[in-house]
Amino acid sequence: MEALVANNVTKRYTNHVALDHVSLSIPEHTIFGLLGPNGAGKTTFIRIINQIINADDGDIIIFGEKLQEKHIGTIGYLPEERGLYKKLKVGDQLIYLARLKGLSKHDATEKSKAWMRKFEITDWWNKKVEDLSKGMAQKVQFISTVMHEPRLIILDEPFSGFDPVNAQLITQEILELKQKGCTIIFSTHRMETVEDLCDHIALIDKSKKILEGSKKQIKETYRTNTYTVEHKGEIHSSSSNYELLSQKNLEDSFYQSVIRMKNNDNPNQLIRALTEVTEVHSFIEKIPSMSEIFITLVKGGSRE
Repeated sequence: MEALVANNVTKRYTNHVALDHVSLSIPEHTIFGLLGPNGAGKTTFIRIINQIINADDGDIIIFGEKLQEKHIGTIGYLPEERGLYKKLKVGDQLIYLARLKGLSKHDATEKSKAWMRKFEITDWWNKKVEDLSKGMAQKVQFISTVMHEPRLIILDEPFSGFDPVNAQLITQEILELKQKGCTIIFSTHRMETVEDLCDHIALIDKSKKILEGSKKQIKETYRTNTYTVEHKGEIHSSSSNYELLSQKNLEDSFYQSVIRMKNNDNPNQLIRALTEVTEVHSFIEKIPSMSEIFITLVKGGSRE
């Protein structure tokens, strides 16, 4: 079963189309990266899933059912703009938010305390939110997002405000939630996080979806047949088989070159061509990063 399917979702404002017939499928038990530059339409899409606003056209299917009010308890949402009540104490805040998701007062209290023990922050229970640092408040908001055990979790820039140690802590929790069967929609500008965590991605730009698929498939699609080669002896020029993109001297007569095959030959053919002009010591394909693919598509338009 797909965790979520969007069919031609469209949202218009007076002089602006925020989403233009966006369709995508999010596999269950995966971490799905929802990517795009500012203003692309990601937040609008997330708000429609959370029923904060309604789509003008199209529909969303969640776990096989058309999205309805009853699914609010199925979803955990961590917005980019945090929304804790500053005057409330942390414990009261967590209990209140958990009860909004359908938990009894007893269960809300027990789960709040269990998560605070897990994060080793039990001494924050009676602190007011306004007395917490940004990073501390982020932990409280994360707990409020996941403690009702939602099947679908939406995290919008979840690492904002965290130092590296706490960012690693939250990363571990995200991976644990996936292992327990959760599906996670992950919206972020941090491409290194996408590389580390996401199984599938969709890229939205200027209100349209321009890319979707597994991270492995996308990287395969955007391979450039480019290789980093370390070799003894200088390569003096390109040939009919390859283009010499760059070459730098490492030490003595050892060099590192970036070389692109001119056709889709087997890499073994490139190695054979290189061994005729130099002594090859290492040969590694340059797989494009998600950041490179993102920049290429957003700046250059979608690739058909």
